[in-house]
Amino acid sequence: MSANAIKYIIKKSQPASSSSSFYSRSLLKTFLYSSGTAAITSAAYYYYNNNNNNNNNNKRPTGKFGLGGTAVAAAAFTASTTDHLAAKEEDDHDYQQVYNAIAEKIREEDEYDNYIGYIPVLVRLAWHCSGTYSKDDHKGGSFGGTYRFPKEMNDPSNAGLQNAFKFIIPIKEEKFPWISYGDLFTLGGVVGIQEAGGPKIPWRSGRTDEPDRDVPDNGRLPDANTDSNYVRNFFHRLNFLDDKEIVAVCGAHCLGKTHYKNSGYEGPWGAATNIFTNEFFVNLLNENWKLETNKMGNKQYDSDKGYMMLPSDMALVQDDKFRKIVKAFADDQDYFFKVFSVGFTKILENGIDFPKENKPHYFKTLDEQDL
Repeated sequence: MSANAIKYIIKKSQPASSSSSFYSRSLLKTFLYSSGTAAITSAAYYYYNNNNNNNNNNKRPTGKFGLGGTAVAAAAFTASTTDHLAAKEEDDHDYQQVYNAIAEKIREEDEYDNYIGYIPVLVRLAWHCSGTYSKDDHKGGSFGGTYRFPKEMNDPSNAGLQNAFKFIIPIKEEKFPWISYGDLFTLGGVVGIQEAGGPKIPWRSGRTDEPDRDVPDNGRLPDANTDSNYVRNFFHRLNFLDDKEIVAVCGAHCLGKTHYKNSGYEGPWGAATNIFTNEFFVNLLNENWKLETNKMGNKQYDSDKGYMMLPSDMALVQDDKFRKIVKAFADDQDYFFKVFSVGFTKILENGIDFPKENKPHYFKTLDEQDL
């Protein structure tokens, strides 16, 4: 029996109502009578890694797990016919239908936030669920779907995201109970980008709901009142070493607006608040910006047209290297879309070791399906 199959059986035999490290006698019989030493060794390794909170791996596995030494050799002796048992359950789910349900709900509930709609806040939810990751301690990120717990939901940096949670959670509870929270939150962001006219975002399933003990500490999300050094260093923590990708993902500020009650800032970044374009970069370069102190005491840049920029946004044109990229994206929207797709996918997948057989999903928009 293969490593994937063993993990699948263990997962299925563990009671859903308990987080305890209990495994049924029937499972042990399965190992003893049908798989022998290979399965027992592999199962023991998996049990140790997962139930003793072993943090030796840099990435958390989904659909597969790292086997070492004897376990690898033992697993190699087993039949190859069970290699894809763990992946089969994923194959049985139609994520395009989940995508469609979210997209249709966006269209139906379009009055939210003075008719801006839910697209911007869904993208922000996906980003904030993923942006807690750190390559330094390999914690945080979208894998465990931990935003659902009060500690993360009530992080001051997440103010306002409760609206996105209330919007999207019925998709799971009423229609697709099998989808994990991490998959749901990140898929919501993909739907938002694509339904707003943005690029295709390759998305992979397989995140697993983790317990509340794995909720990352507050304070791991970005600070808006910062300079280019902070921006670059923050994204380095997220494994972003390419300035192009850093600038590109900041371009999601073409969507939505800031609110005093959520962030201490107020105003939209541009005119098209629910359409994904390169307008953010065009406005950075071409508007007449004035540094003001808003009524909350925070510094923000305001334009004559009623647009705003955060200090961290303006840092992109105050840094010579960033500014060149801003101009390139302002001049070529297709180029921006291409780099954004790579960067946003990286954010959603940070810290996750997807198995080779877990191929990305490419979703059709509602409009594409009507053609």
